[in-house]
Amino acid sequence: MLTLALTGTLIVPVASAAPGDAPLDTGRAAAYRGSVEVVDGRDDAPEVLDGIVFDDRNKNSTQDTGEPGIAGVTVSNGREVTTTDSRGRYELPAYDNMTVFVTQPRGYQVPVDEDNVAQFSYHHLPEGSPELRYGGIAPTGPLPDAVNFPLSRSKLTRSPEQHCLIGGDVQTYNEQQVDYARRGAFADLRQRSDYAGCGALFIGDVVGDDLSLYPRIRELTGMLNGPARFLPGNHDLDFDAPNSEHAFDTYRAELGPEYYSYDSGKVHVVALSTVEYPLPGGGYNGALDERQLEWLRQDIARVPENKLIVLATHIPLLDFADQGSATHQIDQVKEIYEILEGREAIAVGGHTHSIENLREGDSLAGWKDTFGVDGLPFPHLTAGAISGDWYSGRMLEEGYPTAIQRDGGVPGVTTLDIANTEVTERFTVRGTDGSEQMALGLNTPRYRDWYAEYADDRGAAPEFADPLTVARDGLAETWLTTDFWMGSTGAAVDVSLDGGEAVPAERTQPMNGEVPRVGAEWSDPVAVQQQLVHGGSLADRSMHLWRLPLPADLAVGEHSAEVTATDVHGREYTETLTLRVTE
Repeated sequence: MLTLALTGTLIVPVASAAPGDAPLDTGRAAAYRGSVEVVDGRDDAPEVLDGIVFDDRNKNSTQDTGEPGIAGVTVSNGREVTTTDSRGRYELPAYDNMTVFVTQPRGYQVPVDEDNVAQFSYHHLPEGSPELRYGGIAPTGPLPDAVNFPLSRSKLTRSPEQHCLIGGDVQTYNEQQVDYARRGAFADLRQRSDYAGCGALFIGDVVGDDLSLYPRIRELTGMLNGPARFLPGNHDLDFDAPNSEHAFDTYRAELGPEYYSYDSGKVHVVALSTVEYPLPGGGYNGALDERQLEWLRQDIARVPENKLIVLATHIPLLDFADQGSATHQIDQVKEIYEILEGREAIAVGGHTHSIENLREGDSLAGWKDTFGVDGLPFPHLTAGAISGDWYSGRMLEEGYPTAIQRDGGVPGVTTLDIANTEVTERFTVRGTDGSEQMALGLNTPRYRDWYAEYADDRGAAPEFADPLTVARDGLAETWLTTDFWMGSTGAAVDVSLDGGEAVPAERTQPMNGEVPRVGAEWSDPVAVQQQLVHGGSLADRSMHLWRLPLPADLAVGEHSAEVTATDVHGREYTETLTLRVTE
C-alpha cells in the first residue's frame, strides 16, 4: 500500500493574459496569428537579402501606414548575424540554401499559424530539395524582393516572470502513438496557460522516422495555449538525403529552422541542431558544424550579459545516461563552454529518454576521459520524454502506456520557472497536477535474485510478488529506495520509520567524478518490476536514486516509512510507504 501526502507547497503558476495581450481564456483562437511577409519580385541585388522588422499593430502580417520598423532586432541567415537599423531595416548576404530568421525580442511576439507553430523564418532554396521520400522543401525560385518580419507587442514576453515549457522526444512512430501523446502530455498542456509568453519548445525527435506524421504533430500543437517551437533530432532526419545540407529539409519545410534564438523576459533561448548526418561510414553523431558554431558565437555576442541563456539541444551537451559515449553527447562541448564563459546559463537536452538534473560542479569519469571536462560550468537538465520509454509497457486506463524510462523516470514535461534570471526547474508527470515527484520501493535480496534471473527476459518475467514485503533474515541487506525524479546534487531525502526521528538516505550516484553505478543493487525496483514484466528499458542506474538500509532488528509486522524529499530549491515533497516484515 502506498499513500501520498504532500507537505510542501508546490506552486503551479497559471498565467492570465496581461493588458494588451489577447486573453488566453477566450480560447486558442485569440492568439496572434500571421506569417512572415515575403515580397514578390526579383531582387535587384540577388547577392543580398533585405527587409524590415516591423510593429504589426493591426496583426495582418503586412506593414501598413503607421506601423514603424523596430530598431535593434537581431536577424540572421544562419551564418552572419546583423541587427536592424533605426528604421527596422536589415541586409544579409544571400545563399542558395539558407534559412533567414528573426530573433524575437523581449516585449514582442512573433505570429503563430493555425497550429500555434511560431512563424519567424523564410527558407531560400531556388531549385528545391533533391528527391526525398518525404518531400523536403519545394522550389522557392529566385530571391524575393524582400522578406519582412512582423512582430506584435506583448506584455507577456516583457514580464521578468517567464515559464518556458520544454518537451522532449514526442517521437511518434505511428498514428496510435500520436493518440497516446494527445491523451497524455498534450491533454495536460491544453489545461495550462502559464507558458503563453515563453511558449513550448519541443527539443527533437518530434516524430520517429516517419516524417509524414508532422501534420499530425501540428494537430497536437494546435491544442496549446502558447507558441510552439521545435528543434530537430536524429529521428527527424531525411535519411535519404545525399549530404548534410539537406539532412533536415522535410523538418525545415514543416516546422522551421534547424537552429535559431528568441527572447522572452530576461531569457535568451538558443535552440541548436546537434545531429551530424550522414557520417562517412553511415549513422549520425552528436556535433555542431563550424557554421553553426560561428553563428552561435555571433548570436551570444549580441546578448547583454545581464540575461540568462537557455541552451536547448536534442542530444545533450553532456549527460549521465550516456556519459562515456562520444556519439550521444556533443563533440564541441568545450568550445560551447568557451562561448558561454562568464555567462549565466542553463542547458536543456532530450534524446536519452531519462530525467536528469545535473548541477554546476557535477562530474563523472566518462566526461573527463572522453571530453576533458572536469565538472559542469552551469546546470544541465535532461527534460525527460513525452513518449517516455518509446510508449512501451502496460496500458493504463487513461489510454496510454506506462512507458517508464531507462532511469525509472516517468513521462512528462519540464518547465523552467524563471524570475528575472533565477531558474527553478519543475517536472510535471503526465496526467498529474505536478505534486507527484518520486517513487518509493524496497530493494530486497529476493528482488535482486528475481532481477538476476529475468534481467535478459524483459517483457517475459513473471510478476514479482509482494514487492513491499521482506523476510526478517533479509533486513540487513534491504534498502528503502526513493527515486526522486528531479533530485540532484544539493537535494536531500530523509526517512522517518514508524514515527521516529528522520534520518538521511544516501544518494547512490554522488556525481563526484566516479563511474556510473550499474546493476540490481543500484536499480529502481519500482520501475524494474514494471519493465521486466511488461517490457521496455531497464532502470539499472540512475543519478536521482536514494536508499536507506532498513534496521536489521525491525519487528515482524507492518511498518510505516514517511519519506521527505527536498529539492535543491528547498521545496519539500512527502510520501508514505507501508511495508511488511515476515518471519
